[in-house]
Amino acid sequence: MKSVRYHRASELVLSRKAALNTMSKNYVLNTYNKFLKLPFGKKLFSWYSARRAPYFSTVSPLITDIKPNYCEVLIKKRKGVENHIGTVHVIAICNGLEMAMGFMCEASIPKNLRWIPKGMEVKYPAKADSDIRCVAEVPADAWKPGDLPISVKAYNAEGTVVVDGTITVWVSEKR
Repeated sequence: MKSVRYHRASELVLSRKAALNTMSKNYVLNTYNKFLKLPFGKKLFSWYSARRAPYFSTVSPLITDIKPNYCEVLIKKRKGVENHIGTVHVIAICNGLEMAMGFMCEASIPKNLRWIPKGMEVKYPAKADSDIRCVAEVPADAWKPGDLPISVKAYNAEGTVVVDGTITVWVSEKR
């Protein structure tokens, strides 16, 4: 009877270790979850992330959600991202979409693969006249070597799509 209990306990320990190993393999998700435990964690993580990739800081992004195959970034409408007609400039939105795509890729890609962006195609069906929510997502089974089209959308405060596009990344095996 003791060996059965010991066996079950060791299974429990092994399954916990396996779960921890799976979670600990993704630097972006681990870092995001650590920051979430702090006051203003999302703001701090966003600031930290933008410092590591300085161009993103030009839109003062707030990463509001990251999980495998999904990332959401908020861009506040402010003078620094507006164009001459008072709406959020599409290039600022593309910057937010690229950031969402990059963090989604880093949080999702299997360990044996790597990625690099190849191109972006966008359409802007509506005016971006409020804060903008940039979303990048991809199906979970999409991570295979070759071209990977990633759906990116930007929404205004009312939920209307203001930019709709695709960012294509090249996925390959690590050497």
